[in-house]
Amino acid sequence: MSTPATIFTGTGRRKTSTARVRITDGSGKLTVNGRNFENYFSHDNFAKQAYAPLLTVDLREKIDVTANVAGGGVAGQAGAVAHGIARALQKMNAELRPALKKAGHIRRDPREKERKKAGQPGARKRFQFSKR
Repeated sequence: MSTPATIFTGTGRRKTSTARVRITDGSGKLTVNGRNFENYFSHDNFAKQAYAPLLTVDLREKIDVTANVAGGGVAGQAGAVAHGIARALQKMNAELRPALKKAGHIRRDPREKERKKAGQPGARKRFQFSKR
């Protein structure tokens, strides 16, 4: 029987997306909802954004990432996965925190969609004003 691998978890959030991320020592295998990163994130930019914390600390080829993500769109999900990876890496090795923090991966992006106001067609847009 082999020794159990040490698993570190992190929860990432962005817009309305939430990602539950598990990282283990491995060969750089990245999966999201049971699919490969490049297949799940339709555009390369989203995939690169999602694994950016691994590149920051030079662990792209040494860690396996498994993420379950729900809610929001592709951009929000990529940001949530990145946030979750950064939090899990921080749990794995506290010495990685300064590098991750400097690159901006630890901080949750607080920008959310603004609610629509009554008497307006959108959050900020107004109906055309007519003086007469």
